[in-house]
Amino acid sequence: MIRSTPIQLSTLLSVLVCLLATGRNVAVGDEIKPIRALLVLGGCCHDYNAQKDFLAKGIAERAHVEVVIALDKDTSTAHMNPVYEKADWAEGFDVVIHDECSSDVKDLAIIDRILEPHRQGLPAVLLHCGMHSYRSEGYPKSVTPWFEFTGLQTTGHGRQTPIHVNFMDATNPIRTGLTDWTTVNEELYNNSEGKLLETATALAVGQQEGSKDATVVWTNNYRMKTRVFATTLGHNNATVEDDRYLDLVTRGLLWSCDKLNDQYLRSEAK
Repeated sequence: MIRSTPIQLSTLLSVLVCLLATGRNVAVGDEIKPIRALLVLGGCCHDYNAQKDFLAKGIAERAHVEVVIALDKDTSTAHMNPVYEKADWAEGFDVVIHDECSSDVKDLAIIDRILEPHRQGLPAVLLHCGMHSYRSEGYPKSVTPWFEFTGLQTTGHGRQTPIHVNFMDATNPIRTGLTDWTTVNEELYNNSEGKLLETATALAVGQQEGSKDATVVWTNNYRMKTRVFATTLGHNNATVEDDRYLDLVTRGLLWSCDKLNDQYLRSEAK
């Protein structure tokens, strides 16, 4: 029988205390490998230079996610983000956050290049004007390739006034800990066909004075293969930097990667 000496016990206790103090998982003994997220943004009508930092910092503070920013400084709606120039543009990333505003990029070859990684299973997060991008042939009545990806046909919005966000489906893990709230002046995107696509599931409805209620948060099962999280909220800086918005986007991102769990959520975000 081997007996532990006082020195051996003291050393073991010191190691355990250090592991616990640094937040390491003693059973696994490895650091959590962060999710690599590509944040694509730029184009018309939004303060993307500020919003890129709100999103990257806010997500990283809430979860083990490394955000790489691809900002297109062109402010038109017809310019393709340079990150899409190569066919392997998404290589090395675990999820892509589409926050671009590129309605007049209509070339199907470009759209197919953007969608191909997602068709192969790469998770996605779609924010605000990401829903109003890539309006190819058949828009607005047909389900274009981009509408199929987003899960919602939407064509515009009314004037900016506060939106009351009313969450649905209390069993969905994305909305755990989230509560209804009212935004600052915001754009309520219409649901032009009056409903989501059959592959999509609503998580929250937006109500705005003088406008028809519209789904503002949902998930989409793209081609029965890829998890997509989407919200039309997020026009103004005050919304994008709001803790409630960042909590929602972070949980949606983790869900899309099938990693919405205590391992990937930082302790303060649980």
